[in-house]
Amino acid sequence: MQISREWATPLTIGSFILMGCTGILMFFHADTGLNKEVHEWLGWAMVAGVATHVTANFAAFKRYLSKPAALAIIGVFVVILAASFFIKEEDEGGGHPARRASQAVLHAPLTSIAPLAHQTPEALLAALQKAGFKAQSTNQTLDSITGPEEHDQFKALAVIFQ
Repeated sequence: MQISREWATPLTIGSFILMGCTGILMFFHADTGLNKEVHEWLGWAMVAGVATHVTANFAAFKRYLSKPAALAIIGVFVVILAASFFIKEEDEGGGHPARRASQAVLHAPLTSIAPLAHQTPEALLAALQKAGFKAQSTNQTLDSITGPEEHDQFKALAVIFQ
């Protein structure tokens, strides 16, 4: 079966545009709507696009693999990928201070967060409930109210620190 460049290349280009834009939005925490879901699910389109593009251009691809500079660049990315499976982010004392601060707030009960927000715990509970969160008690931690999704966590933090 012959794979046509006429659709393999546009599939690769289109999926790259989508993945690049949504990835940059997620990096800067500016993603909205379904950006994250589109990035995750349509990433498969990019995998398909690249696979078909490589297949359609296999002779040129083989030439790249014979060049030391190309192999070095590809090798760097393979090493980074491999390392990403084994190098863990430090949980205690490491990482960006803003991330550590937000994690501390997320793991704290509303009773501890309220003084930081210059509100009562009851006011925070009511505001979170009004925003659609299933908050039941002022003794709940913020992450137990929001769940693991960063989008929900940022939304709750925005409600509390408006």
